[in-house]
Amino acid sequence: MSDGYTIVAGASGNLGYRIVEALRASDARVRALVRRGGAPNAYDRLRALGASVEEVDFAEPASLIRACAGGSCVVSALSGLREVIVDAQSRLLDAAVEAGVPRFIPSDYCIDYTALPRGENRNLDLRAEFRARLDMAPIAATSVLNGMFTDLLLGPAPVVLFPLRRVVYWGDADQPLDFTTIADTAVVTAATALDPHMPRFVRIAGDVVSARELVVAATDATGHRFRLLRAGGLRRLDWIIRITRRLAPGRGQTFPPWQGMQYLRDMFSGKARLVPLDDARFPQVRWTSVREVLARKDSGDHAT
Repeated sequence: MSDGYTIVAGASGNLGYRIVEALRASDARVRALVRRGGAPNAYDRLRALGASVEEVDFAEPASLIRACAGGSCVVSALSGLREVIVDAQSRLLDAAVEAGVPRFIPSDYCIDYTALPRGENRNLDLRAEFRARLDMAPIAATSVLNGMFTDLLLGPAPVVLFPLRRVVYWGDADQPLDFTTIADTAVVTAATALDPHMPRFVRIAGDVVSARELVVAATDATGHRFRLLRAGGLRRLDWIIRITRRLAPGRGQTFPPWQGMQYLRDMFSGKARLVPLDDARFPQVRWTSVREVLARKDSGDHAT
């Protein structure tokens, strides 16, 4: 383990906080970067973990260079659209290079966007654009790809419909889908940050299940019988995405409904599968299954 700081940008967010938590559990020195003028209680939580908290202005290169000084790895957990994923991350990347930080982990945490054509998924296109900049920079990089956050099945992702006891799918009910919890993704990201020998991409999945297997998991987890509900083929989903984007563009929103549909389409198409998986690199992780997450629905533990 390096004696330098692991620098976590976006540390006050859900994933960022969990990455800091996992790093501190490994006794790593952590400098948590937070936006200037944010919520003081979020900073107090980070300090309680033993992290050093530094407020920065992501529009000021000098501020970022100072924050990156003495770092062994910069981990980005920033979330947003172009002004964040491309613009702010580019300034963070430049600062890391200027400060002599040897490694950078971008805010990817998604399905395998490297296998997708450009122009079909807005949020993943932004990651691909930043990837091109990152790969040209004189710094080692590792992206963590984890599929869909399993936690989203408890609400935001319209796949497991608990009141109707249905599992909705598009296309093929037997198409394997990759899922990893936010907590497990954070542990893997922390381990990746502390290991300088990681490859350019780390592909993980806490569980791989099809829609048909989701029915079994939901039935086992809740004690209620779930059934499959085919919403149509992928072409129909493409048509719905276009109509939804026109009628409800959600300008300025990171995850408008049509963006979630794009993500589901790319999962059900099989194009963005995580193959091969690198789960074996992380023997310390007890991977959380889809069934375990779905069981939280009745327990009231819906933390995402």
